[in-house]
Amino acid sequence: MSDVQLHIAGHSPALGGQGTAGDYFALLKPRVMSLVIFTAFVGIIAAPEALHPLLALVALLAIAMGAGASGALNMWYDADIDAKMKRTASRPVPRGAILPREALGFGASLAVGSVIALGLMVNLIAGALLAFTIFFYVVIYTMWLKRWTPHNIVIGGAAGALPPMIGWAAVTGTIDLGSISLFLIIFMWTPPHFWALALFTENDYAAAGVPMLPNVAGPDETRKQILIYTLVLLPLTFLPALLGVSGILYVTGVALLSAVFLYYAVNVYRIREGAAADRACKKLFGFSILWLFLVFALIPIERLLGVASFPSVLL
Repeated sequence: MSDVQLHIAGHSPALGGQGTAGDYFALLKPRVMSLVIFTAFVGIIAAPEALHPLLALVALLAIAMGAGASGALNMWYDADIDAKMKRTASRPVPRGAILPREALGFGASLAVGSVIALGLMVNLIAGALLAFTIFFYVVIYTMWLKRWTPHNIVIGGAAGALPPMIGWAAVTGTIDLGSISLFLIIFMWTPPHFWALALFTENDYAAAGVPMLPNVAGPDETRKQILIYTLVLLPLTFLPALLGVSGILYVTGVALLSAVFLYYAVNVYRIREGAAADRACKKLFGFSILWLFLVFALIPIERLLGVASFPSVLL
């Protein structure tokens, strides 16, 4: 978005260099970054080999930089959309605190630096995966899918699902079924998570012209798809145990957490009118974040407690 466009949108453009440290930190999408760092950390812990602590720290810092780069480049390109949505209008670029060209330069610098650091200091496979993740999120999702198809979240969710694979590859230098199982959990979690959000922010997306599923197929079809994806997701959460990545504590915890997830998804499908429907969507959205964190946290907790992983039955 140009400075002129920002002015037309009702936002006074900055003169350049006016953004605070807090504004630049906001460009990184810190809440998303924290989830990326955590799932990448779990990938490192879950891998069948060990990585030197210093290299593990380098890997996590590079992955964090890559996630921040993706966030900054997303805010650069999506400034026109963000300016039209209540949820995002206060972001640094549409607010005029940071110019689009500044966000672009900041994000591009972080992207290049993160990939070089991970590739040269850890291994090339991990670096290549990080490069692909940034490319997929910025080019495939942000520039293409988000504006053109209601399946944007389904396909675009691959970018958010790759961090545990990057962490695993940082340790082993390979991509195998164990890391793919972690990828699949996040990949299938993303649609019900974001569609729950889209149901109670439907007007925002409509105002911005973003073809989210509720705006294209309607709320009832979205509720149906949330339930379908949930029913596919929950069995997939047991894959790490079947592949020898996790043990009995993980299986027990996942079973309990998934029962609650299913309860909230059924409520979203069942309750369709009034304030109660919005509350059901908000509860699923909020719990889905906690669910993903706890599911992935069970793996390092098992390692810390010395709980043995099951022998693989799929290899």
